[in-house]
Amino acid sequence: MILMDQDLVDQAAEIAGSCRAELAKRVIGQREMIDGLLAALVAGGHILLEGVPGLAKTLAVKSLAEITGLLFKRIQFTPDLLPADLTGTMIWEQAAGAFSVRRGPVFANVVLADEINRAPAKVQSALLEAMEEKQVTIGEQSYPLPDPFFVLATENPIEHEGTYALPEAELDRFLLKLLVSYPSPEEEMGILRQAGLSRGGSSLMPVLNRETLALLRSAAEGVRVDQGMERYMVSAVTATRPPSRQAQVRGYSGSAQAPHTGGGEGIYRYISFGASPRGTIALHRVSRMMALFAGRSYVTPDDVKAAAYPALRHRIVLSYEAEADGMDADTVISRLLAFVPIP
Repeated sequence: MILMDQDLVDQAAEIAGSCRAELAKRVIGQREMIDGLLAALVAGGHILLEGVPGLAKTLAVKSLAEITGLLFKRIQFTPDLLPADLTGTMIWEQAAGAFSVRRGPVFANVVLADEINRAPAKVQSALLEAMEEKQVTIGEQSYPLPDPFFVLATENPIEHEGTYALPEAELDRFLLKLLVSYPSPEEEMGILRQAGLSRGGSSLMPVLNRETLALLRSAAEGVRVDQGMERYMVSAVTATRPPSRQAQVRGYSGSAQAPHTGGGEGIYRYISFGASPRGTIALHRVSRMMALFAGRSYVTPDDVKAAAYPALRHRIVLSYEAEADGMDADTVISRLLAFVPIP
């Protein structure tokens, strides 16, 4: 385990604060979204943003790329999009008498997949390779993507015509799913005043370069996660799995089974499938980021609880009964966490 002193923690927390302050010049409010974007960027994961139109999802992503100085590309997903529109294709060079590769917009550091659920399965599979393998295949050759490589996908929860449900395998590759909510009246007043002052928006300083990003990642690696916290994370994730689905699981059975013993059918009637081990890994990584941004060199149960919602909400498959009773993933996670013993 990497140990670090408080000076490094304070320096990392100061960098995170500078990033928030710079992004606040463009994005009013939305603290949870901004912290989630920074956490995933440092942790090296991808993000799925869900929210109605007009909540600054695209603006936040573009602003994040601007403060990092990284190469940014935006891809508008549509039903007629082809894999080659994303990854690139082979073109015939008449002068050379041979094929050459024309690389697509996915060859960037920060890729915004706007309205990702409007693209068909072939495009989703091409993006899945890029997200998981950090490479794309064009013809018979595979090409590595730039480092760092960061996909931020958006989807609109209220429009379903002409959309395709994201496959579970692709959802599992997103480190976090962030729900972007409406601003408060005070925040909306700030948005109104900002819109009246400038049409183009303020220019942002590149406060998060490759060196500071490397420092943040090093600091995150040094955040202590003791054995009790690790058991708590595993218990929280295994608790999302219905008992009938985890007959092969050994250990942590008390906390995993506890929600089912509360009378009636329990919370598990709302869950078809629970989170995979990727959920445990995501919870571990994001909990470290929560602690680091709070200026601590160790993870607490509150960090794990806060990280559980964005790390697990897209990894739990709800039943039809949950939809009928108006239960969402966050409510299910909240009820499960109430039964998991805190170390």
